[in-house]
Amino acid sequence: QVQLTESGGGLVEPGASLTVSCVLSGGPFSRYVLGWFRQAPGEEREFVAAISWTGGSTYFSDFVRGRFAISRENAKSTVYLHMNSLKPEDTAVYYCALRDRSALCSEYVPFYDYWGQGTQVSVSS
Repeated sequence: QVQLTESGGGLVEPGASLTVSCVLSGGPFSRYVLGWFRQAPGEEREFVAAISWTGGSTYFSDFVRGRFAISRENAKSTVYLHMNSLKPEDTAVYYCALRDRSALCSEYVPFYDYWGQGTQVSVSS
């Protein structure tokens, strides 16, 4: 059974940095993409970043490009979202998602097959 488990969320001040993690279990998978999405209260879920597990390609939304980075550690089946220069508008629940049988990063929620439970990131002074 596929499971995605996020961790590392918390409360930080504006301008701070935070890294959230997602551990993948289950499978097996031959090729896939891991993505990060976020959802603020009353808002739709939106794409943040994605990384191809086999090809190493990455893709970012416009509002985080240059501030956030995504990386993976294959030996630990873990993907990280490194968030810098955090703003109050980055406050949301951050979700990890897996797109199976594809090496193409995508921003579309329906393309992802499995989802984690999310981790809360709050940016406030």
